[in-house]
Amino acid sequence: MAIATPTIAPGPDKTAGPARKKTGQASRSWLAALPLLLFLALAFGIPAIAVLIGAFTVEDPVNNTSRLGLENMTDSLQGAYRTALWASVKLSAFVAVVGGVLGTFLAQAVVASKGTFLREAVLTASGVLANFGGVPLAFAWIATLGNAGLLTTMFGLGDTGFSLYTFWGLAIVYLYFSIPLMVVVMTPALDGLRPQWREAALNNGASGWQYWRHVGVPVLTPALIGGMVLLFGGSFAAYATAAAMVGATVPLVTLQIADALSGNVLVGHENLALALSLDMVIVAGIVMAIYLPLRNRSSRWLQ
Repeated sequence: MAIATPTIAPGPDKTAGPARKKTGQASRSWLAALPLLLFLALAFGIPAIAVLIGAFTVEDPVNNTSRLGLENMTDSLQGAYRTALWASVKLSAFVAVVGGVLGTFLAQAVVASKGTFLREAVLTASGVLANFGGVPLAFAWIATLGNAGLLTTMFGLGDTGFSLYTFWGLAIVYLYFSIPLMVVVMTPALDGLRPQWREAALNNGASGWQYWRHVGVPVLTPALIGGMVLLFGGSFAAYATAAAMVGATVPLVTLQIADALSGNVLVGHENLALALSLDMVIVAGIVMAIYLPLRNRSSRWLQ
């Protein structure tokens, strides 16, 4: 006679509840981010696809047809367009380095200051000036240091050969909003330097210079380089200030794009403007590819 073996029902899985709960939270978090993702797709995705397609679309005015090709991208890297692209890179690099160094020193002075009012005043002014640009900024500088500006007339700067409508004049104007932006970026990083690090270095016989060389600067390097890259991107994409102040005097890629779109140089070269825009997108992508890992590394150091 066979003896039936009792079947033991499996007990409840204690891990199923938390795992199921985490999965439900993850799905709900994606649903919460869905409006933002849709906005990004509409605001950035569709224009990016349009620029990409237009940059590789070659128009034939004779047959009134279009085809895919590399002619627009090739033309965007030759002649005056290459000169404008290189000038934009040089201007942005100069503003990034000089603005990064001066902004870091100013941020350190703010952090080391014991006056709360001075700190708040400088940070508030930096936040405002970092977003002050465009035509109003160009007008302010023209009224101050233009050919008939207040300071130019008062001190006779025109007799010395000084001109605001040059590469270096535009660089000075860009530094006006780049240095405050660097202050805003570097102040939290400088606040993150722990006093225990300096005390430990001094207790081990290190001087102030040695502390900054071996501890402070290495820790701040990711944030410093990240801020400079941010200044580079902001100067590289700036248009309104340069258009209102220098026009065609200083060749910049943003001004070349505007001329190509409006047909001021050659009619029917809108796709060439899209190719120039794609060049800028590639440069901006490289900038962000450098900036984001450095920002993440800096945040780990300064936690």
